[in-house]
Amino acid sequence: MESWLTLILSLPTENATARMRAWRALKASGAAVLRDGVYLLPEREACRSLLMAVAQDVQAAGGSAHLMKVVGADSASYVALFDRGDGFAALLGEIAQGRAALTADAAAGAVRTARKLRKAFDALVQTDFFAAEAQRQTGAALAEFEQLAHRAMSPGEPHPASGAIARRDVAEFQHRRWATRARPWVDRLACAWLIRRHIDPQARFVWLADPAHCPADAVGFDFDGAAFSHVGAKVTFEVLLAAFGLEQPALRRLGALVHFLDIGGVEPPEASGVERVMAGLCAAIADDDQLMQVASGVFEGLRVAFETEGTR
Repeated sequence: MESWLTLILSLPTENATARMRAWRALKASGAAVLRDGVYLLPEREACRSLLMAVAQDVQAAGGSAHLMKVVGADSASYVALFDRGDGFAALLGEIAQGRAALTADAAAGAVRTARKLRKAFDALVQTDFFAAEAQRQTGAALAEFEQLAHRAMSPGEPHPASGAIARRDVAEFQHRRWATRARPWVDRLACAWLIRRHIDPQARFVWLADPAHCPADAVGFDFDGAAFSHVGAKVTFEVLLAAFGLEQPALRRLGALVHFLDIGGVEPPEASGVERVMAGLCAAIADDDQLMQVASGVFEGLRVAFETEGTR
């Protein structure tokens, strides 16, 4: 049987700041309002911690707060108070609109829309205490939209392979030609920087209009059938890190950034700024070799910034 937590609040009418602070915290938590000043949440450790914090804040502001556990209540009627179906339905509608507007020319905007919807979805999930089909349906639709948006942003994006990532010897990859798809986006540009910086300093790059025409002597990366490409949940940059044992914290942090900008996921704080810079470079520079050189300066600057963070 479900147990519940009830918070009963009373605040002095003149303390509008404390009242608003409590209201915002409770609204964000997804608490149900039983009546004015009476709030309900299912008994979860996170819910208890939040309600206790609100109660302490209210008491510190001169009000009264009583947190009680309720057992044996009409759980079915209480569960209905936390139905998030309308919220997920609204998100499904926005996802459908995003898909309808998705074209190659509008890919960058679609990626931004997908990220906004992902944040809204994640926030709604946090208060969907009794997850049902609406959450699963919306999550699946959003994941599909994210994938389509990223593929429109970077045509020819490889399909992830399965299995373990084999360790490779750097000595076997010196003075090589490396080939990837032309008009590179973040993952390919970051890989090119990583290859030159940490794997093969004398690397030469071939930008392929069609990966099927990859030279036989070139090391392919970031396309289906390449020597290095997506594996499982890892993008090609992360695969290279794992394959060559590049475990420095700064590089792992760069990997998380590249992962997000390439296929989404958890957003690092630098992501929006780096994405705007990279999008601007891709739009301004038509030559892929020149684009790689300029973008490499961005990645090198990020590496140094990550390594020296907190030391200045």
